[in-house]
Amino acid sequence: MSDEFPDRLSVDPNSPYYNADILARDVGIRFKGIEKTNVEEYCISEGWVRVTAGNAKDRYGNPLTIKVHGPVEPYFRDKK
Repeated sequence: MSDEFPDRLSVDPNSPYYNADILARDVGIRFKGIEKTNVEEYCISEGWVRVTAGNAKDRYGNPLTIKVHGPVEPYFRDKK
């Protein structure tokens, strides 16, 4: 498997940007130099992440997300 990250990745299985093979390798996200654990989706080229907004849910039971802009750095946590 390649160590390349897709430009866009989502943890939602209903999303077209979902990739189970990459997510199985325990992906971490650094956003503005700080590790984030509540990222639902990211886009490297556009420079944004979608983070969950607390425990709030939409009418379909999905977590509410907020899009935040800034530098995105994905990495594999299993690598040293």
